Amino acid sequence: MKVHILTLFPAMFEGPFSESMVKRAQEKGLLQISLVNIRDYAHDKHQLTDDYAYGGGAGMVMKPEPVFEAIESITGPSLKNAGIPIVLTTPQGQRLDQPLVRTLAANAEVIIICGHYEGMDDRIREGLATHEISIGDYVLTGGELPAMVLTDAMARLQQGVLGSEQSLLQDSFNGGLLQYPQFTRPPEYKGMKVPDILVSGNHGQIDKWKRQQSLLRTARNRPNMLSKATLTKEDKVFLKAQGINPD
Repeated sequence: MKVHILTLFPAMFEGPFSESMVKRAQEKGLLQISLVNIRDYAHDKHQLTDDYAYGGGAGMVMKPEPVFEAIESITGPSLKNAGIPIVLTTPQGQRLDQPLVRTLAANAEVIIICGHYEGMDDRIREGLATHEISIGDYVLTGGELPAMVLTDAMARLQQGVLGSEQSLLQDSFNGGLLQYPQFTRPPEYKGMKVPDILVSGNHGQIDKWKRQQSLLRTARNRPNMLSKATLTKEDKVFLKAQGINPD
């Protein structure tokens, strides 16, 4: 998979993309990250990429020409026919979730545009973006952090990136539930013990416990997810016994 990231601050990506899983994915050739400096496509000697907003208002607005031309350097002039998803990071976008990550990660290439300043000329949204994505209902100083989040989330879905493909099946949000509690050695620490069931060796009961804990954790922390989760009849009986209505 290749991810093209258009940004005014390419140096921001050096640390996050040179460590851990994303670094290993690049070293294995499973992921390519291309950082495109939007300033390289500015039309003046000062490399200005922003200007005052028509109609007034606070702050500056990112100009369309450098962004369009940066995209065209990747796709060529036929933007609509390139078939590459172009993601605009914006607080006004669709909330990023795991199904959307999976949809984008299935593409051979993805382009991400990092917003900055007070906003972007709306012709960038109209003429370029195939997706507008937000990572939460808050405002950041720019779109670089959301771009990092999206890239990391897509990277771990590429075959061979994770040490164990089983990890994907156990992730939070897989099947619509949060992940169950996990423990490792020592069996007791500061008076807190690993649940007996996990050291019992009874794998059938362990799997049942994990499922029930996922249900409980989701019900307590993200109850809105239960209505969309795939629940069995046994799941519903368990939840109702805990005083939780899954419907």
